[in-house]
Amino acid sequence: LFLGPAACAHWAPGSAPFRPSGLDCLRAMAAAVWEKLRADAEALKGTHLRDLLGSETRNDSMFVEAEDIILDYCRQKVTPETMQHLHELATVMDVDGKKAGMFSGAKLNETENRAVLHVALRAPKDQVINVDGKNVVPEVHSVLDAMKTFSDKVRNGQFIGYTGKPLTNVVCIGIGGSYLGVEYVFEALKTHPDAAKAAQGRSLRFLANVDPIDVRRALDGLSAETTLVVVISKTFTTAETMLNARTVKSWIVKELGSEAAVSKHVVACSTALEKTKAFGIDDANVFGFWDWVGGRFSVWSAVGVLPLSLQYGFDIVRQFLDGAQAMDKHFLTAPAEQNLPTLLGLLTVWNATCLGYEGYAVLPYCQALIRFVAHIQQLD
Repeated sequence: LFLGPAACAHWAPGSAPFRPSGLDCLRAMAAAVWEKLRADAEALKGTHLRDLLGSETRNDSMFVEAEDIILDYCRQKVTPETMQHLHELATVMDVDGKKAGMFSGAKLNETENRAVLHVALRAPKDQVINVDGKNVVPEVHSVLDAMKTFSDKVRNGQFIGYTGKPLTNVVCIGIGGSYLGVEYVFEALKTHPDAAKAAQGRSLRFLANVDPIDVRRALDGLSAETTLVVVISKTFTTAETMLNARTVKSWIVKELGSEAAVSKHVVACSTALEKTKAFGIDDANVFGFWDWVGGRFSVWSAVGVLPLSLQYGFDIVRQFLDGAQAMDKHFLTAPAEQNLPTLLGLLTVWNATCLGYEGYAVLPYCQALIRFVAHIQQLD
C-alpha cells in the first residue's frame, strides 16, 4: 500500500500510533513537525531561561526519576509545548520501532551491516536475542561464566604466577573503547564501600600510550612475579596495543627468565585464537566478544568485565551489569515522557539541530566520576 502526501491529512501528531509505508507521507509528516520545532526555536530566541524557570508547573513536569536516577531538565531552554513537539517527532520517526529493532538484533549499523547489541551483554539468561537466526544470549553467559571462574581463581590464589606467587597486580593493555570505559568504571568504584573492600591488596593499571614513559609508569613498582597482563584487542593486530603487549611480554620474560612464564602471566580479550596462541597465551585464558559490540560500548563485554572482576570480584561487576539491564528495560518499556534516555536524546536534537548549539558541557561534580567525560566523549 502506497500512502501519498494527501493521506497524511488523516493523521495528526499526538493521535494514535501510525506507521506509514509511503516515503512521501513520512517526509510530509516529518516536515510538519520540524516546522513546529523551527517555530518554537524562533519564538524562544528572545526568552531568557530565568523567565522559563518562573513556572513551577513547567519545572515540575521536567523532573523525571527512574532506577534511582533523577533527570531534572528544567534548565534546558525548552517549553512543555516544545517537548510535545519533540515527542511527535519521535513518533513520526518511529523511535519505538527502532528501539524494538535494536533489542531484537536488527542490523542498525548500516555502515558495517551489523546488529547493535551491547544490550545483549547484560541480558538475563532466559532472554532471546537473535542475530542471523541464532540466539546470542547463551554465548554471552558462557563467556561471563568463564570470566567468573577465572577471576575467582586468580583472586583466591588457585591460579598463580610462574614462580608460584599469587597474582595481585593487573595491567590492562588497550586503547580507545578498550581502555576508556574500563578505566572510568574502575575509578568510579574505587571508593564504593563494597568494591573498596573487595579490592584490598590488589591493583589495576592501564597502558594505552605507546610512549615509553607510559610503559614505565604502568610497570613502576611492580614485580613480574605477581603481575597479570590483560591484552585487549579483538583482532590482536591493533598496532599500539600490540607494540605495548610485546614490550610488556619482554619485561616478563626478562624478569622471570623463561618464555614459559607468558602463559601464566598474560591473558587476552580477543577473538583471534591463532594469534593469541602464537603470542604464548593459553586458549583457556582468551575471552571473546562479538562484532555486534561496538568498541565504545565494550566495557560491558569481556573488555571491561574481566579486568574489573579481577580487581573488584565478579559479584560487584554482576551488580554493574544488572544495573545496566534495568536501564535497558526502562529504555525499552517506559513511556517517552518518562523515559530518561529518550528524553536526553530528544533534548540533544532540540539543542543541536533546532537551537544550533554546537557543543555541550559534561560537568561531573563527584570525584569518583573523574574519567566519565573521557568515556562519554568517545561514547557519544
